[in-house]
Amino acid sequence: MSATAAAPVKTLPEHHYLNATYGIRSWLLTVDHKRIALLYLVSVTFFFFIGGFFAMLIRLHLLTPSGYLLSADTYNRMFTMHGVAMIFFFLIPSIPAVLGNFFIPLMIGAKDLAFPKINLLSWYVYVVGAAFTLYSMVSGGLDTGWTFYTPLSTIYSNSAVAPAVVGVFITGFSSILTGLNFLVTIHTMRAPGMTWFRLPMFVWAHYATSIVMILGTPVIAITLALAGMERLFGLGFFNPAMGGDPILFQHLFWFYSHPAVYIMILPAMGVISELIPTFARKQLFGYHFVAAASLAIAVIGFLVWTHHMFLTGQSTYAALAFSFLTFLVAIPSAVKTFNWVATLYGGSISFDTPMLYAFGFLGLFLIGGLTGLFLGCLGTDIHIHDTYFVVAHFHYIMVGGAIMGYLGGLHFWWPKMTGRMYPEWLARIAALILFVGFNLTFFPQFLLGYLGMPRRYHVYPPEFQVYNVMSTAGASILAIGYLLPMIYLTWAAFFGKVAGDNPWPATGLEWKTQSPPLTENFEVTPIVTWEPYDFHNRPDLGLDAVASNGVAPAHGDD
Repeated sequence: MSATAAAPVKTLPEHHYLNATYGIRSWLLTVDHKRIALLYLVSVTFFFFIGGFFAMLIRLHLLTPSGYLLSADTYNRMFTMHGVAMIFFFLIPSIPAVLGNFFIPLMIGAKDLAFPKINLLSWYVYVVGAAFTLYSMVSGGLDTGWTFYTPLSTIYSNSAVAPAVVGVFITGFSSILTGLNFLVTIHTMRAPGMTWFRLPMFVWAHYATSIVMILGTPVIAITLALAGMERLFGLGFFNPAMGGDPILFQHLFWFYSHPAVYIMILPAMGVISELIPTFARKQLFGYHFVAAASLAIAVIGFLVWTHHMFLTGQSTYAALAFSFLTFLVAIPSAVKTFNWVATLYGGSISFDTPMLYAFGFLGLFLIGGLTGLFLGCLGTDIHIHDTYFVVAHFHYIMVGGAIMGYLGGLHFWWPKMTGRMYPEWLARIAALILFVGFNLTFFPQFLLGYLGMPRRYHVYPPEFQVYNVMSTAGASILAIGYLLPMIYLTWAAFFGKVAGDNPWPATGLEWKTQSPPLTENFEVTPIVTWEPYDFHNRPDLGLDAVASNGVAPAHGDD
């Protein structure tokens, strides 16, 4: 007998959630949270590429100052449909509906979400709302801007506003159902030993996000319902000629839509709070402060909505108060950022693909957050309001932050979701391409906004062309950075190398079950006896070398 036993060949487990039952019917009627997450994954990816197509047309049009590609009216429709597709049907549901749906039960040791049938219903509600909005897009499009401002949306627009409003209204109920499901699950279905302060930060982030979903989404739903009734039946909620107030629409819209920014970014922050400790091989610095910061963002986020309305003629004293609150809401985000950096300090850092996305998030979110302070300051907002500075800031937060977090999470948990690894070298190249393309696309827009180029204009002075050419060139690079992961992750799901149960290695409960997981997640209910992100007191991870000499084993090829 050989002194050295042959290494066992890794194979996928015989039973898992993907092969439990086959056929379209089994997927369309499933109540397995993991399968529903994959249904959401396909749906939001579809809308991501629809929104990306509209963005491509916008950038191609802006290559020249005179804009020969699109007419003024068509250009209005392109940027409107880009915003509606990306915000309501991709950014808001992407991380909660895909990664949250899949991993929250696994992370807390539950067999499913609290209400499996409501979970499936939330996806069907999303699909019905999406169908109405798609009908709006193919039957003349939408030209109001994604904000649906009145009186344009209620009186003057001759585009398909009504079906789009109905679609967004319906989709809001999907968010409400998902948030309710998460809150009840986190409160009532945690495994023995999974105390509140042993919860992963990903779960804390979704807990805070769910609060915003439940409290904020009904406001936008009723606001759009009122706008729809005014358009269809001639009612006067926002029409000054009938005693209404168009500024009231803005107050109601932004009361939801600024907290909606945190629906998009808080889950991404939760992802980053998982990635950095795992790939730095260190316990998360200031766990309690990071958890509290998530809740603080959710609460204070409801108090800052009128910084979008500094130029609407509101009281100077109100503007000062909301400017102060805008600076205040930046503090918990800064706490998270400082604690992530402190976690990195002295860590045994490995540059696997998820960590590259985490670094990208840190850099881009920092720029987005700091430039937001310019918009929260009364003096500078007067100059840069409704310019490309706003466009750049928003995309640094939403694309540079939320999508970086989403892609980082997909790469981190893809081995758990599919049981297979993606090609690491190609994934790292894609992450770098995306980072370079993003900055080349949107950083020139800060300069355009500072110089005074308004957003939403289909023509511009010739002196702005060089920055627009740079932005369009960056967008083409950015598109490659987005296409590559879709290709190799799909390939890896079928043909990638078998990953094993814990390829990184990581500390969460989701890594204690097989890959891909069983339909019921765990053969027996786990009992949690360890603190979160504790790498040094977990002999089952095989990381003794980290504690003794600060060197971690290789990850991605495990």
